[in-house]
Amino acid sequence: MKLLKDILYKVSLVSAKGNMETSVREVVFDSRACEPGDCFVAIPGTQVDGHQYMDRALEAGASSIVCQTLPEAFKEGVTYVQVTYSAKALGVMAANYFEHPSSKVSLVAVTGTNGKTTMVTLLHQLFTQLGYETGLLSTVENKIGEKVIPATHTTPDALSINSLLDRMVKAGCTHCFMEASSHAIVQERTAGLGFTGAIFTNISHDHLDYHETFDNYIKAKKKLFDELPSGAFALVNADDKRGQVMLQNTKAEKHTFALRYPADFKGKIISNTLQGLELEINKQSVWFRMIGEFNAYNLLGVLGTALLLGEDEEEVLMQLSQLQGAQGRFDQVFYGGVTAIVDYAHTPDALENVLKTIQQLRSGGEQLFTLIGCGGNRDKGKRPIMAKIATQYSDKVLLTSDNPRNEDPMDILSDMQAGINPVELRKTLTIADRKEAIKTACAMANKGDIILIAGKGHETYQEIKGVKHPFDDKKIVIEMLKLIHTA
Repeated sequence: MKLLKDILYKVSLVSAKGNMETSVREVVFDSRACEPGDCFVAIPGTQVDGHQYMDRALEAGASSIVCQTLPEAFKEGVTYVQVTYSAKALGVMAANYFEHPSSKVSLVAVTGTNGKTTMVTLLHQLFTQLGYETGLLSTVENKIGEKVIPATHTTPDALSINSLLDRMVKAGCTHCFMEASSHAIVQERTAGLGFTGAIFTNISHDHLDYHETFDNYIKAKKKLFDELPSGAFALVNADDKRGQVMLQNTKAEKHTFALRYPADFKGKIISNTLQGLELEINKQSVWFRMIGEFNAYNLLGVLGTALLLGEDEEEVLMQLSQLQGAQGRFDQVFYGGVTAIVDYAHTPDALENVLKTIQQLRSGGEQLFTLIGCGGNRDKGKRPIMAKIATQYSDKVLLTSDNPRNEDPMDILSDMQAGINPVELRKTLTIADRKEAIKTACAMANKGDIILIAGKGHETYQEIKGVKHPFDDKKIVIEMLKLIHTA
């Protein structure tokens, strides 16, 4: 039990009615989870307004209510606290309730359109190899040391973040690396956290269904850096023109990484093959198992972060050269002479990066089959763009379902087809059933050919009409290659 006044420390209050000395069992923002003695925080959301559920929380026994708009009637014996912004208040309250676990570890956030998962996964692997107990908060999974906790969002809610960080501290973790999505930053899920540093990977067209404009999307990323304290570091990709934008108002120590422009952590690609990357870093050649220019950036960002956290460069490079990155990111399968690549690329920029990498690795005679879809109930503007990119770089394109969610898959595919000119349309097939599309690609591919299955990567489900059905691109492509290409 903690006192309400202590949990509200540093929260921006408008007014209060009742006993601030009241004890709080837990802080909750979902009325269904409320129990006697809890403090319920009412948060206005994009789909549901938590203020509508204050009565339900009171019926469940809430002893205090934190909200932006006070109710017309007050229940006797309940403390009501009005705050400026309840989403931000929840972040600060969560940090207070769990006694600021982020201050007890080196917490580093990674933001950007692409590369977040790969970078935090590499950092977790690296610092584990360096001998540290390390935490991970990512799209694929959360980890406390090597213990896996399933992930449901790119960035969890503020209470979950602080609860996980608290568990990490109790488990002896000294570092934690987390993805910070633009949604999470705007929704104040990272409020109240004490970051040791933040990394910016890149920015391109994504999430405009939520942010509405590209400028708002950039500002969402920038907010993370604007709020860093003076003792933290800000590390940005200098080859992305918005890298300097991220640094404009930050109080943190500024650092850069790049392949092209001058930077604090500079690299140069010497060779790039299906077997790995060779980079020149500080006049020495280092070979890495990872593939592609986009991974060269990820590796430089990880190297820079490790050095800024005080690690030895030689040891870091040696360990990095052995790592393989995140599940579902340029994940390769070889069977029957066919190469299949499963990748999470679900934005125009990510898809183009993967396709350009494959082009660089091609010997010339093989065909490239690209299977691509777009998610339902998400940014419609990127659908024609992604289809156009796929046709530009591929010999054959199979348009199919991703996670249609509550949209008609054929409507999504129609939006994608609008981006393809009549000439390129001749080399496309439209197969709404994703498993059938994968099977078709495997049947069309001959020895030496390459199949790219883009969009879902690590996901092991397909969401249709609100239901998540088991679906794993990697497992299915292996199954189909074995079925078709076994001699």
